[in-house]
Amino acid sequence: AVVDPAWEPQAILDLAKEREMPITDILLTHSHYDHINAVEPVLAAHDAQLHLLKAEAAFWGDHPARPTLHHGDDTIRFGETDIRILHTPGHTPGSACYLLDDFLIAGDTLFVWGCGRCDLGGGDPEQMYDSLRRLSQLPDTTLTLPGHDYSDRPAATIAEQKAGNPFLHCPDKAHFIDYRMRIHDKVRHDPYTAVKPGDTLDCGCATAE
Repeated sequence: AVVDPAWEPQAILDLAKEREMPITDILLTHSHYDHINAVEPVLAAHDAQLHLLKAEAAFWGDHPARPTLHHGDDTIRFGETDIRILHTPGHTPGSACYLLDDFLIAGDTLFVWGCGRCDLGGGDPEQMYDSLRRLSQLPDTTLTLPGHDYSDRPAATIAEQKAGNPFLHCPDKAHFIDYRMRIHDKVRHDPYTAVKPGDTLDCGCATAE
């Protein structure tokens, strides 16, 4: 399977050929162009099934490829591996994360030391707050693999995120919305680093402990 094929379709196809692994499925975390612009070249080379949450269907529009639509908490089985689809709205209405064993493919919901924007079409900071709280309840050893590399490292566990991600330190939804929509992009710039014990957070709402 391939997640969010974009930008370098030939590299994706070459890797599949090198490993002698046909691409049977394409998992989409959401439908923004920077996550889907290589879908058509991959489908032209492989008879793959697209997977998308039903809540994202309206944003898929008139794209010629037609995905299989899922609901949150559906499970897709690949061989001996079960992949659970988590509905995590906030960046878009139908944003999804994919949970397999101790790995979370987090798309544009949860970045390392950050989270996705909520000011684009369909974005909703209230939903993002709820989605992040849900993800923070996953086992501490779960490794988050985000859709963008905006930080000083490519991955982090849920335990590390709870300690170092400022969005997980806001004490309530109102403070989170103010920080996400008004403050964050003025005071933090990539590559993001973890907040540390004793830091006074720029959101003015919490201190990392």
